[in-house]
Amino acid sequence: MNKFEAHILVVDDDDGIRTLVKEYLNENNFLVTTGKNAEDASEKIKIIKFDLIVLDVMMPGKSGIDFIKENIDNLDTPIILLTAKGEATDRVKGLEMGADDYLAKPFEPKELILRINNILNKTKNKNTKKVINFGNIKIDLNKLFIFKNNKQFKINATEKVILEKMINSPGQTFSREGIGKLINLDKERSIDVIITRLRKKIEQDPKNPKYLQTIRGEGYVLWIE
Repeated sequence: MNKFEAHILVVDDDDGIRTLVKEYLNENNFLVTTGKNAEDASEKIKIIKFDLIVLDVMMPGKSGIDFIKENIDNLDTPIILLTAKGEATDRVKGLEMGADDYLAKPFEPKELILRINNILNKTKNKNTKKVINFGNIKIDLNKLFIFKNNKQFKINATEKVILEKMINSPGQTFSREGIGKLINLDKERSIDVIITRLRKKIEQDPKNPKYLQTIRGEGYVLWIE
């Protein structure tokens, strides 16, 4: 059996951070490939199927956000963003575009390991895939796509966990706290961002949702016809 838990791509323009993260991940039984910028990372994902990407936001040339924007249609790999302490806007933008989590610099390597394991644990079960049709919407949790109006939208790892739970409990209201525990995220603003992103993929009119609705003072519910 391969001793490595997963193959991770670490992208950062700082040689010291790349080396530190690689060494620490190697010590924890992860196989690591590194990239020094967004262009380098884009080339590597064309030839290697990674289990997770650790991606710096602020890099010379193209940013981590640019990398996500350019590759989102063909990328179903979970992403953890590395951000500077004050980059709240970039964190929100990254989550809106499909990133699964973020970690502010400077960070403890142990915390990075915890976040990596949490995401990988969410995605490792391959036996609970479902295809759901309602209205003119098709959610394919096997292929990780939402199909609407002859268009397809990528489902990332965090969205998949939320959708699986809601699809298995139609009509049940999930509080922000409950969703946060489900995906190991305690920032209400970040949870709202994820729900908003899902609505854009599911709803005809995301501002007036028919399926993924808000129950005032309680949380969110998915109504499946």
